[in-house]
Amino acid sequence: MPSIDRYALERAISRTRDHLLEQQSPEGYWVAELESDVSVTAGYVPFMRYLGVNVGSRGRKVSRVLLNAQLPEGGWSSYWGGPGNLDVSIQAYLSLKLLGHHASEPFMERARAFILDQGGIERSNTFTKIMLALFGQYAWDRLPSLPPELMLLPTWSPITIYDCASWARATIVALTVIIAHQPVHPLSETEGLQELLLEPTAEAKPARPALGSWESGFLALDRLLKVWERIPYKPARRRALREAERWILAHQDSDGSWGGIMLPWVYSLVALKCRGHANDAPAMSRGLQGLETFIVDADDIMRLQPAVSPVWDTAYSTIALREAGLDPDHPALVRAATWLLGKQVTSEGDWQVKVSHAKPGGWAFEFENNRYPDVDDSVLVPMALLAVETPSQDQKRRAIARAVDWVLNMQSRNGGWAAFDVDNDMEMLSHIPFADFMTPLDPVSVDVTAHVVELLARLEVEPTHPALQRAMAYLRGEQEESGAWFGRWGVNYVYGTSAVLMALRQAGEGPREPTILQAVRWLKERQNPDGGWGESCQSYEDESLQGIGPSTASQTAWALLGLLAAGDVDDAAVRRGVAHLLDTQLGDGRWDEPYYTGTGFPGAFYLKYHMYPIYFPLLALARYKRMTEGGEI
Repeated sequence: MPSIDRYALERAISRTRDHLLEQQSPEGYWVAELESDVSVTAGYVPFMRYLGVNVGSRGRKVSRVLLNAQLPEGGWSSYWGGPGNLDVSIQAYLSLKLLGHHASEPFMERARAFILDQGGIERSNTFTKIMLALFGQYAWDRLPSLPPELMLLPTWSPITIYDCASWARATIVALTVIIAHQPVHPLSETEGLQELLLEPTAEAKPARPALGSWESGFLALDRLLKVWERIPYKPARRRALREAERWILAHQDSDGSWGGIMLPWVYSLVALKCRGHANDAPAMSRGLQGLETFIVDADDIMRLQPAVSPVWDTAYSTIALREAGLDPDHPALVRAATWLLGKQVTSEGDWQVKVSHAKPGGWAFEFENNRYPDVDDSVLVPMALLAVETPSQDQKRRAIARAVDWVLNMQSRNGGWAAFDVDNDMEMLSHIPFADFMTPLDPVSVDVTAHVVELLARLEVEPTHPALQRAMAYLRGEQEESGAWFGRWGVNYVYGTSAVLMALRQAGEGPREPTILQAVRWLKERQNPDGGWGESCQSYEDESLQGIGPSTASQTAWALLGLLAAGDVDDAAVRRGVAHLLDTQLGDGRWDEPYYTGTGFPGAFYLKYHMYPIYFPLLALARYKRMTEGGEI
């Protein structure tokens, strides 16, 4: 293959660099839409109905979004280009009904046929059934029990709420209140969903789990709890509900959210409603107003974001722009670094239940989220700060040192790092009924660990440092037979493999090491004929699809960054990948990327970061340019 046209490369870098600079906010941060499947936007309608808020003209915009996303076979998918998903489809169907669409309309008939073909409401997951139970469309007593007395268990108990992942913990606390109260907001006959039941509710029976399995154990426990629930006298119930209410109120962030993510947010509002909080009460008012900041409302569409990503987007934009040639004291980078320094979390959080000796010092993903800083942002931000000259270099050094100290204290026993907690891996909890959508665990992941290793190496931590040695051993041990690594927070093996290659090489692993060579070979074998790389979200459920899918800009950039880290600067595969990015760039410096390349819950919930096809290709192209000019990794 001929060499890359240097002028075309520099022009492409310049276009994206200029576009990215134009997107910076006056305050210094970058953020773009974080899009999910339509269930989040669809869910806005029933939750607002339950809370007594009129959606007004937004209803028409939601309808438009839902109908535009409907698949030809009638359902809705959980990611762009994916197959129909039962739960997403039921939630979209409910939303359309509440917005006034009749079951006899053609698109509703197609949706109903798809839902019934997939097993109807009875086959949906627990969270879909909870949403339906709020409106009397599913019986509360057929849902799993979740007694609020869980809130009274001491932290030394075998199982507490702090054994669940942060996102699950906040949601479960809210659900203990909701399931105890069993509220119902009745719907009219035309709004109901009885046509989505395959058989009468009283006759339907759930599948029986295998004897001796965790599922069968939880089913037996649920039967006992349901007997206990029928006992009128529960001496600790009032105290437990008060404690749950107190916990919910204490965990609300200043922007009105709970941890900055939608699932615990809306259920916390419902729980407070159950406890008698009116919409104009302080916590309810903050929560409802805060939702407005997560809404994308433009022209004829309205979408509700599941979260927002300003810290993540700002850190990566800073790193990419610095790689693209901006001086370390460029005003845009200084503003970004100053904003990031102001977002460091120095207050207490739930993580201290397991790591009480550590001092806070991390960063969270969102604008406001003081209780749940995450390791990934807490290593990415220091990497961005290292590349920038801030007005106070001493302040920067102190912030980085504090973050590194916090991150090192968050290392799990197996040498890796999870996103939010330490050793959050109690296997039995992955079998609770609520785990059929929202994973209740936050185990260590390859990609987060790789980012930590990369930061420690950039800070020139000694290779003999125990934390670094344990992390390196963990990464080597997690390599798949194929040569790839699993990606927890990005889709999927391309993301994980790229992250580990960059970490190992930064930490001094030689390019001829078998681990590196095997990963490089895997990446090259997965390159598409057009020169790019792509991977479907389906690879989380089917390992045979590792690294297979239509080319995307972000995944092509990840693959290139991995190969460049391995030292293959002048390799034909690298040049073809660079050429693919150059050929597919849009005139304004962006790349078109309809596919979802971010991961919420593997196998269930995926994300489309609208900035991924901007700063990742810029980073890859700029690094390629620098390395072909003799620069180091």
